[in-house]
Amino acid sequence: MDESTGLVLGIESSCDETAAAVVRRGEEILSNVVASQDARHAPFGGVVPEIASRAHTEVITRIVESAIDRAGVEPKELSGIAVTNRPGLLGSLLVGLTAAKTLAWVWELPLVAVHHLEAHLYAARWSEGLECPFVGLVASGGHTSLYWCEDLLHVRRIGATTDDAAGEAFDKVAALLGLGYPGGPAIEKAARGAQDRALRFPRSRLKGRPWDFTFSGLKTAVLYHVRGVPPAGSPVIDPREFPAVAAAFQEAAVEMLVSAALDAARELGARSVTATGGVAANSRLREELSRGAERLGLRAALPARELCTDNAAIVAGRGYHELASGARDPLDTDANALPERAGYGAAPSGGELREGRRS
Repeated sequence: MDESTGLVLGIESSCDETAAAVVRRGEEILSNVVASQDARHAPFGGVVPEIASRAHTEVITRIVESAIDRAGVEPKELSGIAVTNRPGLLGSLLVGLTAAKTLAWVWELPLVAVHHLEAHLYAARWSEGLECPFVGLVASGGHTSLYWCEDLLHVRRIGATTDDAAGEAFDKVAALLGLGYPGGPAIEKAARGAQDRALRFPRSRLKGRPWDFTFSGLKTAVLYHVRGVPPAGSPVIDPREFPAVAAAFQEAAVEMLVSAALDAARELGARSVTATGGVAANSRLREELSRGAERLGLRAALPARELCTDNAAIVAGRGYHELASGARDPLDTDANALPERAGYGAAPSGGELREGRRS
C-alpha cells in the first residue's frame, strides 16, 4: 500500500444504502455520501432484495464520483479501495463489490474486502470516551451481535441473536401498529407520545447464554396484546393505545440489548462499551447504555448517529488498517451473505481473535 497519501475509498452496499466515502489514514473523514432507499421499500414494510440490488446499480457510479469530488481528491491520489463483501443481501453486496473491483483494476489500486459488522465496530473510532478493551454491540435491521474487542482491529463475537435481528423486530412491530417504515424511528417517535407507561412486555434471556439475544417472544407478546390470541385477527385494543404499546416494546428491546452488553463488559473486564448499527441511533438505547456504563464505572463510546447507520466511512476506516497491514484481496473475490468467517465462543480468552486480514 502506498502510504504517501493514506487515502482510502470505501464502498458499502450490503443492504439498502448505497454509500461511498474517502477517509485519510483511518482517521479523517473527507467525504461520506449515502443514498437511502427507504422510499422504495416503505410500501412493502421492509427491504425487498431485488428492488435493493437494482437501486444500487442505478446510483453506485454517481455516489462514488460524489464521494471523490467532495473529498477534493483525484483517483490517482488514492492508496487503496475497501469494500464490504459480507454479510448482507447477496445481490446488493455484488453491486458494490463489482464496482470496487472494477475501479481497483482500472486505477491499479490494491483492494481489500471488509466484514460489514467489523466495520460497524470501527465507528467507535470517532466517538468520545473509547477505551480498550471494550464490548461492542452491533444492532441493525439484519444483525444483532455482541463483540469482545481488544481494540478496533482485534474483535471476537461473543453473542448473537438466535432469531430476529433487533431492527427487524422494530420494523415488524411498527408495521403491526401501522406506524410506517423504517420501524426504528417510527417506534421512537410514537413512544414519545405515550401517556400510559404502565404496560410492560417480557424481557427474554436465554438460559446459559447470557450474551445471546432472542426477540421472537417479545414480538409475539406485542402481537397478542394488539390482536389477541389466534384466531383473533383484528386489533382488540383501541388504536389510541398504540403509543403505549410502542413505548413498552421499545423499553423491553432496549433493556434486552443494553443489559447483555453491560453484563458482558462487567464480566470480561472491559474499560468501555459501544453500540453501533442502525438501532444504536435510538435515543433510549443511547441514554440507557450511557447511564448503565456510568453506574459500572465504564465509558460509553457512542458514535454519531450518521456513523451508526450503514455508511462507507467505517468501511474505509477499517480498510485502511487492513491495507496497511498488507492485506490484499484478488479481483475474483466473491460476496458472501453469511456473517461469520471465524468461530465464536463465550469468552475472549478462548479461540483465536480476529486480527486484521489474511494477506
